Amino acid sequence: MSPQEPPRRRVPGPGRPRAGDRPSDRPASRPRTRPAVRSAAARPRPAAGRAATIRLGNPKPRLRLVGIGLTLVLLAFTVRLLQVQAVDASEFTAQAQKNRYAKYTLAAERGQITDRTGIALATSVDAYDITADPTMFTPKESKALDAPEQAAALLAPLLGKDAKELTARFKTPNTKYVVLARRQTPQVWNQIKDLKKAFAEKAEADKRRGGPGANVLAGLFQEPSSKRVYPNGDLAAGIIGYVNSEGKGAGGLESALDEKLAGQDGELRYAQAGGRRVPTAGSHEKPAVPGSDIELTIDRDIQWAAQNAITEQVRKSAADRGYVVVQDTRTGEILAMANAPGFDPNDLSRARSAAMGNAALQDVYEPGSTAKVISMAAVLEEKAAGPLTHVTVPNRLHRGDRLFKDDIDHPTWYLTLNGVLAKSSNIGTILATGQLGKTQSDANDVLYSYLTKFGLGRPTGLDYPGESRGILAKPREWSTSQQYTIPFGQGLSVNAVQAASVYSTVANGGVRIEPTLVRGSKGPDGRFTPASAPERTRVISEGTAKTLAAMLESVVDDQEGTGTKARIPGYRVGGKTGTSNRVDPATGRYKGYTASFAGFAPADNPRITVYCAIQNPTKGSYFGGQICGPIYKKVMEFALKTLQIAPTGAPPAGLPVTFTP
Repeated sequence: MSPQEPPRRRVPGPGRPRAGDRPSDRPASRPRTRPAVRSAAARPRPAAGRAATIRLGNPKPRLRLVGIGLTLVLLAFTVRLLQVQAVDASEFTAQAQKNRYAKYTLAAERGQITDRTGIALATSVDAYDITADPTMFTPKESKALDAPEQAAALLAPLLGKDAKELTARFKTPNTKYVVLARRQTPQVWNQIKDLKKAFAEKAEADKRRGGPGANVLAGLFQEPSSKRVYPNGDLAAGIIGYVNSEGKGAGGLESALDEKLAGQDGELRYAQAGGRRVPTAGSHEKPAVPGSDIELTIDRDIQWAAQNAITEQVRKSAADRGYVVVQDTRTGEILAMANAPGFDPNDLSRARSAAMGNAALQDVYEPGSTAKVISMAAVLEEKAAGPLTHVTVPNRLHRGDRLFKDDIDHPTWYLTLNGVLAKSSNIGTILATGQLGKTQSDANDVLYSYLTKFGLGRPTGLDYPGESRGILAKPREWSTSQQYTIPFGQGLSVNAVQAASVYSTVANGGVRIEPTLVRGSKGPDGRFTPASAPERTRVISEGTAKTLAAMLESVVDDQEGTGTKARIPGYRVGGKTGTSNRVDPATGRYKGYTASFAGFAPADNPRITVYCAIQNPTKGSYFGGQICGPIYKKVMEFALKTLQIAPTGAPPAGLPVTFTP
């Protein structure tokens, strides 16, 4: 447009109102046409001073999403809260209690084992279980990267443990309690306590200097316990037994009577923090109930004499082992039961496994001639012969498939039945027991009945762990040779207590009393409860028993007897020697000998029985009368003096040994 032309009037477009027009002035029916698109330069600009209008999106959808999200989060928290406080409340409570409270066992004091006079043979002394909190050996708590290794190196020599084993325990995961060593002496704990104190002082000093204050022993603790001690060392160890590393009976009477001796453990529960007890949080304690004290029938002094005697003779004879049993003939009580070699239950690391049992009850062997007293008892009780009956004994006797002989070659002997026992004739015994029945089979049945009544092939009644009942086959199972060897003590097996009981039965007037080792027990309340009375059985008549006692005197008193080394000046002694072939446990064949001696005194009023056996003597004599007779004498003399048993003063019967044909 040129400058000379007049300005054009802007005509409002269709549908666009002019200024001052009212809406009602616009044509209602004019059709709307789309305005032409203008360039940006041609678009009208807003009037000066008038702000542009910004249109916002609708906020409602966003608010809905936020609301839904918050609702879901709150719902999740609510569900979890319900789970924690309602559904799993007891479980979380228990877990919290577990983490907060410590529970420890209060070990019951083990009861004592004493001899018949109350002298302690096994007792318990104060000790400590050394424990640790593994969480306090971590780098964070101990302020040292190698705290387990350092602590293990320090403790290993004190506890006698391997350092690697201790290190592994210090690193035990997911626990605040491990046991490092049980039943340590107070001296050991005092050494550990001194180490702990030294390290704690060092840590404090290090902190004051600005260091980390590392303490590698802060997590060590102790719990009161007890340690089993045997004041007399190896004395009666075979009877008493021992306890294992857990303090439980593992052998002998410690094992057999463990329930009575152990008592009942208690429990201590208290709050803890950082491995330490919180004194203000209270605690719950269930006291331990101490075990009962067990009083044995053993006399410590007689046990000592028996053990010394058998140990010395086993050494002199270079034998495998030996045993001595001392029994009160009137009560059946065992006064001593000694084994050699023995062991010290205070130090099992040095004990030989073969010596850790009670051989007097667990070994079985062929008794030999000491068993002839049963054959003679049967002959006398059945009235097949009397002590003065004449028995002609040839040098050899053919029976079954064997030719039998005595220990020594001899011309024909003309012996009384008393002489057969005094000279320990195998042939004479075979001839005498052959009179027990019309046939050999009948005689076998009769003899077997007496063997069992005297306690052979049966438990002794002691209920001792590992005890053997011996070996005694029924008569129908006896071989041809056994029919003739069993009467003189070969072809059957016994233990030492069974053998002693046979002689106590004769000494007690023919009544067998089951052997006993326990007199009674004393509970935590101090009351003494006596053991049950032992079973009594009449085996032979009193008259037969007296006759046998007189015959057994001839074995010791008569110059022709085999037991002269068992004589005791001033006392009448009845006894019997034994020398039998021994079955070698390693090969199952006969090798070596078993030497033995059994007897009682005073013979006319018996009070004490002593039995001795030595297995496989290889040096010097192997005859029972020669090596066991002297042991019998030593032990019997000591027992008679200890129990203050006076001689009767009556003269011996003096039954004849031989007769003139």
